[in-house]
Amino acid sequence: MADFGTDLDLDTFRATARAWLEENFPASLRTAAGAAIALAEGPAPEGDALNWQRAMGAKGWGTPTWPAEYGGGGLNAAQARVLQQEMSKIGAYNPLMFGMGVTMIGPTIMDYGTEAQKRQHIPPIVRGEVRWCVGYSEPNAGSDLASLQTRCEDAGDHWVINGQKIWTSGAQWSDWCGALVRTDFAAKKHDGISFMLIDMHQPAIETRPIKLISGASPFCETFFTDATAPKDGLLGELNHGWTVGKRLLQHERASQTGVSSGGGRSTPFQDLAKQYVGVDEAGRLADIDLRTRVTQHLMDARVHTLTLARAVAESRGNSSPSNAASVLKNSATHVAQSRAELTLEVMGNQGLGWDGDDFTAQETDTVRGWLFGKAMSIYGGSSEIQNNIISKRILGLPDTTKST
Repeated sequence: MADFGTDLDLDTFRATARAWLEENFPASLRTAAGAAIALAEGPAPEGDALNWQRAMGAKGWGTPTWPAEYGGGGLNAAQARVLQQEMSKIGAYNPLMFGMGVTMIGPTIMDYGTEAQKRQHIPPIVRGEVRWCVGYSEPNAGSDLASLQTRCEDAGDHWVINGQKIWTSGAQWSDWCGALVRTDFAAKKHDGISFMLIDMHQPAIETRPIKLISGASPFCETFFTDATAPKDGLLGELNHGWTVGKRLLQHERASQTGVSSGGGRSTPFQDLAKQYVGVDEAGRLADIDLRTRVTQHLMDARVHTLTLARAVAESRGNSSPSNAASVLKNSATHVAQSRAELTLEVMGNQGLGWDGDDFTAQETDTVRGWLFGKAMSIYGGSSEIQNNIISKRILGLPDTTKST
């Protein structure tokens, strides 16, 4: 393999990446703006989408900076950035970037897993051959997650799990679940919790999809009734799962700091606004107030992108996610939700369609995306929870919730 350590070698890598992408990214997906989200919310991909996933998985570029020994791309941060730039140029998306195996479970296994666990689970995640869900929230354990009651008991040569999880995204399509379970009911609520890797293909596990206002059903209720996990399903130390679980949440929030989902070339937002609202004699948006708000939104999006790039640069040499992910998660949420609101506004009546021949696919997708995006300020830790983390761990402000 060529050494891409210098700027000149980065140019060589760029040319190599560009050629590979041109050869392997299917032309049929270059205008499929919603392809990446569809992969995250629906069953397994088919046709060209499946071929693209297999190609990226075999190359290791779905997980570009993961170790090559486990099937990852083995790229450094600079090479991964070049790869992303070249993908963006042709409207390519990462078919694995929304999967919980890549964004949450895989990194956590690499942090806490044994070598055997890494060898078993990481390569299939890299290749996109398995799908993972995360079993955290329960009906009575949401933001107060440490109150969870799902019971896990030692049955000698295996573990037995009983209980219920809720909001388990993609559980109905998943092969494995990384779940927080209680293994010691006598301990304090933050203690006595363990992190378990559970095979979802067993009749003792039932999933019930929850339909959202956007029409999608990415979330599920999940019931465990004498479900089992092998003894090596325990990730990290017994009764120390709270530490493992917090690290997974850091990885999750770090994965949610971007704004665009990628996938297909899309019309620049300002051009979309001009298309629907019209322009004045100078070629500017005809509505002065809307023009101001669109400009402010574009500035916010640009500031977020630059801040994200700075955070990445400052974290070089430190592979662990930081609390700054909470800041960027809230920023990404603000930018994405603001864009959705503005898009509906500029579309006018055409931004109210649900289906039918009177609306384009872009218009109906916009409405559904706007509705689904309302959950961004809740999932992955609500905006209020992120604000608490920012105030306490970054700004060092006192905890005003403690009794005096």
